[in-house]
Amino acid sequence: MAYDEFLADRINNIMKERNANYFTKKMMGGLIFMVNDKMACGIHYDKKKETDLLMARIGPDASEVVKDKPGCHPMDFTGRPMKGYVFITPDAYDMDEDLEYWLDLCLAYNPLAKASKKRKPKPKG
Repeated sequence: MAYDEFLADRINNIMKERNANYFTKKMMGGLIFMVNDKMACGIHYDKKKETDLLMARIGPDASEVVKDKPGCHPMDFTGRPMKGYVFITPDAYDMDEDLEYWLDLCLAYNPLAKASKKRKPKPKG
């Protein structure tokens, strides 16, 4: 199943309202929002839970603050949670002000986030 396009539109609208320098990228079976060439948030379809999750890169400090908020869970693909990232369930981003809250955390952390290393293209031969 593809990611929730309505959620993608909602995120796009908020990013535009915030004048974020962003683009989208299909990745990890969902859609990632790159802000200033760094992953900020995304939509991930969880096959086990059969629902879309908002992936939010909010940093380790904010992750610690929000860890007990309803609908907030550590981002865990491999059995080991990723520091500074959380998954948000639909009930916690259903209302526009809730989605704005999570995206504002992503945008606040973005200037502090490290960009991933660019891969060198493999030589042709």
